[in-house]
Amino acid sequence: MTRFYLILLSMVFVGCSADKVNDTDVLNDFLNEKELVFDNVIACAASNLNDQKVSVFFYPRTGAMNFQYFETETSLSDKNDLENYIKKAYPLKEIFNGYLMKFEIEAETEKWAIVTYEEAGKTHLSNPIRLKQISKPTEYLPENISIGTASEMPLFSWQDGVYSDTKIYFQVVSDVDDNLLSGTYTYDKMFTYYELDNVVLNITKTVPPILKTGDSYNFTLMGVSEDNWVNQFSIVDFEIR
Repeated sequence: MTRFYLILLSMVFVGCSADKVNDTDVLNDFLNEKELVFDNVIACAASNLNDQKVSVFFYPRTGAMNFQYFETETSLSDKNDLENYIKKAYPLKEIFNGYLMKFEIEAETEKWAIVTYEEAGKTHLSNPIRLKQISKPTEYLPENISIGTASEMPLFSWQDGVYSDTKIYFQVVSDVDDNLLSGTYTYDKMFTYYELDNVVLNITKTVPPILKTGDSYNFTLMGVSEDNWVNQFSIVDFEIR
């Protein structure tokens, strides 16, 4: 009988130790003694169209490395308390041939998330991202996008879906090989390639090429709320006539 209780007790201790979170998995401890740059990773999240996962997108600047994803237990957690964020290991995928990247998240509940990476000896953090895959699943509305294809500098315009709290729009023009040609943000529901008059943030690294008549391209739109949730995600292919 004594031997039975010893075995049972050892099983309890093993179970407890397996559930224990390592200190370095807590965001606040992970950042200890690092030189930090807050709110300096461009990131947002959207619920996927064809599965139950959430994609957390971010822009890795040239030279960035050691990409990490942290999340809270629930959306009720204090988003500003870094003790509430725990590191999670999720698949990391390239978007637009590595121009953007995303973590593929399996989340049964809504929560807050933060993306970090290292650049030039400093650790950069995104703003907290509110996952809303249950309460506000991302809309996929390619029919809401209009493209003036009669010009080498086409005008892209669009309409919101059912959500009225979109604060900023991210537009990507890419070629058929998924190479990003331009990546811009506007507050307006329109963007002319490649005019920057109404662009509030430009992540394009080089001067984009002129779009050629007869070639096919893609236009990707993300309508993002103030807490970095993607209300609308739409992709439309087009050809300059």
